[in-house]
Amino acid sequence: MTALQKRGQTSYHAGLAAEDIVALQYSRTGRPMLAKRWRGSAGEIDLIAQDGDGVIFIEVKKSRSHAQAATRLTRRQMDRIYGAGSEFLATQPRGQLTDVRFDLALVDEMGRVDVIENAFMAA
Repeated sequence: MTALQKRGQTSYHAGLAAEDIVALQYSRTGRPMLAKRWRGSAGEIDLIAQDGDGVIFIEVKKSRSHAQAATRLTRRQMDRIYGAGSEFLATQPRGQLTDVRFDLALVDEMGRVDVIENAFMAA
């Protein structure tokens, strides 16, 4: 295995661990996970949580700092998440009428989480 492959594998597992940390934090605040790494034809959503009758789509970004992690969300990724989110809503009882929020969960190298609620509204 090359150094690049090892680094990629390490990043992959660090990303999985970050998603688990974020999922646990949402669950502890009464917002259980509906799905992890949900995939539709438009793309993948890292985490989907239940919030009462609504749904929260969560993009998880991990980096050395929260500031660095925040810069890793691109317009293309947001568009992909919007498309996949629309597909997911088709599985819900209220469909496209479901209350929805898009959060950005930032995880730093120490495993600290900072959630920006409705993060996509500002973009």
